[in-house]
Amino acid sequence: MRKMKIISMIPLVLTVCIMSAGCSYQTPDQQKLPAAESFTPIIPDDASVSYLGPQGTYTEEAAQFFFGTDADLIPKTTVEEAIADVVNGSSDYAVIPQENTVGGAVTNYVDALIAVQNIYVIGEVILPISQTLMGIPGSTVKDIKTVCSHAQGITQSAKWRKEHMPDAETREMASTAAAASYVAETGDKTIAAIAAPAAASLYGLSVLAENVQITDANKTRFYVLSASMPENSRSQRAVFVADCEANRIDDIIIEISKAGLELVTIHDRPEGSQLGSYHYIIEVENPDGISAEQLEKIKAVSGVRYLGSFNSAEKKN
Repeated sequence: MRKMKIISMIPLVLTVCIMSAGCSYQTPDQQKLPAAESFTPIIPDDASVSYLGPQGTYTEEAAQFFFGTDADLIPKTTVEEAIADVVNGSSDYAVIPQENTVGGAVTNYVDALIAVQNIYVIGEVILPISQTLMGIPGSTVKDIKTVCSHAQGITQSAKWRKEHMPDAETREMASTAAAASYVAETGDKTIAAIAAPAAASLYGLSVLAENVQITDANKTRFYVLSASMPENSRSQRAVFVADCEANRIDDIIIEISKAGLELVTIHDRPEGSQLGSYHYIIEVENPDGISAEQLEKIKAVSGVRYLGSFNSAEKKN
C-alpha cells in the first residue's frame, strides 16, 4: 500500500482566488481556517506526474515545486498526452500551463482541458518566468539569425528581440525545452533558443542573454489535474466550463453573484458548431472558503460543468 503525504500549503504564497469548490460546508459560527491551511490534498509519496516535456520546461519546474522530489515526473510530447495519462490511469496527476501574464491564456492547452470529461483541477502553481536566450558555446547574440521557442516564449521576448536582434527570424517549437534541445542537436551557431535558465546546462548550451522577457512581472499559471477531487477540501477557488451562446453569459455571472462568489476570470473559446456559441472557462473565489452549498448552486445552472477546486501556490524568485 502506498505511503501518503500531505502537501502543506503553509510555506507557499497564496494568491487571488477563483470559484466554488468541492468543500465541506461551514456554518457561520464555525471557525474559519487560515488561507494557507484551507487546502491540503493528500498525495502519494510516489505519485506519478505527467507534464509537458521534454526535461527543462517551466512545466517540469512547476511540477517539482508542487509535488516535491519524491514524485515520478514523466515528460510528455503534448499536453493532450499528459491529460490522457491521467484519464487512462497511466499517471496519477498532470501539470499543464494555463495562462501567462504577457501571452494570456494558452488557448490550445485550455482547449485540451475542455475537451476531456471526468478530469479535475486540484491545484495551481504560479511560476515567475525568466526567459533566457541560449545558443551553441562560442556563439554571440550578433551571430543569431533564427530564434526558436514555444509560442509564449516568442511573444514574451518580442520587445527584447526587436531591440537587440531585429533581423532574426523566429521558429515556433512545441516547448521551450524542445527549442533548446533542437539547438543543441543542430550545433548551428546561428540558431538560438529562448527557454528556462535550467535548459542551458541540461542541453549543454551557453547563456547569451538573461531576462529577455518583456517584464520582470512575467508569470505563468499551471493547473494540477487529477481524475478525482480530494474529499472534504475547503478551497478558496473553483473553476467551471459554461457552454452557451454569448447572450447567456450575463445570466451565469448573475448566478455566481447570487451564490455569494466573486468572479475572477473568464476565457472564451469557440464552441465550434455555430457562430456566437462558446466554451467559457470561469474562475471564481471566496477567500473564506467555498461551501458545498455555493458549489451546488453553480453546478445546477444549465450548461455549466464543474472543473475543480483549489488554492494557488506561488513560487518566488
